[in-house]
Amino acid sequence: MATKRNPANQFEMIDKSDGGILYLEHGWPSDLIRWHAHPPYELHLIVSTKGKAFIGDYVGRYQPGQLILTGPHVPHNWVTDKDAYDSVPLRDMVVLFSHESIENLATAFPEAQELMHTLEMSRSGVEFVGFNQEQATQLFAQVRDNNGLARVTAFLNLMNTLNRWEDKRTLSTAKMASPLSGIAESKINDVVKYITDHYQDELSLKQAAELVNMSESSFSRHFQRATRNKFVEFVNRVRIGRACIMLAETDERISSICFDVGFNNITNFNRQFVRLKGQTPGEYRKVTQSHLGKDQHLVKPTIEYP
Repeated sequence: MATKRNPANQFEMIDKSDGGILYLEHGWPSDLIRWHAHPPYELHLIVSTKGKAFIGDYVGRYQPGQLILTGPHVPHNWVTDKDAYDSVPLRDMVVLFSHESIENLATAFPEAQELMHTLEMSRSGVEFVGFNQEQATQLFAQVRDNNGLARVTAFLNLMNTLNRWEDKRTLSTAKMASPLSGIAESKINDVVKYITDHYQDELSLKQAAELVNMSESSFSRHFQRATRNKFVEFVNRVRIGRACIMLAETDERISSICFDVGFNNITNFNRQFVRLKGQTPGEYRKVTQSHLGKDQHLVKPTIEYP
């Protein structure tokens, strides 16, 4: 499979000429290891090494056997602890596929509709916790080693097995929507980009609607359909995502972070943080910095919305 990368926006372009179900694998180091996003779903198995996983605004440790499905346009990267390894021949096994291919399958075979819940979870990144690494490697290898209808059968066996796996967890607080199209949707993209650039500022639904010359009611309807969040909810998610990065990579006071990311009082910040992350900011900092290790800092990614 061929890949083309645009260094300007860090989004990976996938060449679909090889078919609807694509397989790739690589070792470490590799120029494929970078912060990026792309339209296809990506099913990603870590075969070897340990390091940091970045999925949307999620940051955590990875180890061999970690299996994650990222949905369309969910930024992601796995960064190996470089001081622990010289090089490895195989670090990642990856299967990519489009949403259109699953929709077409579900049209022909309604039973495939069962996959849609897992695919919806993947818009935040979904991890299959505790999945057996040997079994996962065998399932991926069956996709790799087959072509044509046999590859489709192997892929469906893999997806069915994962869909039935009970221990799934979503990772990123922000749920990424599919690419937007049309004039109204293009305007929503402009607002999403504006929010990510100005999350520290006072932001309102009225201000956002005026930015793209839409009525508040029309803008609110289109925004919720496009992002799957109400405007205020989306702003809160972006702010909490940025707070997570600051908590992980700095020792700045939590109260300062609260105001730095755009909240105007600490009580609301703590309430929103617990609601989205399931723990207090202090607990999140303690766990994340413990996982990252002393004196290891995150590189703050720039997320671009197509």
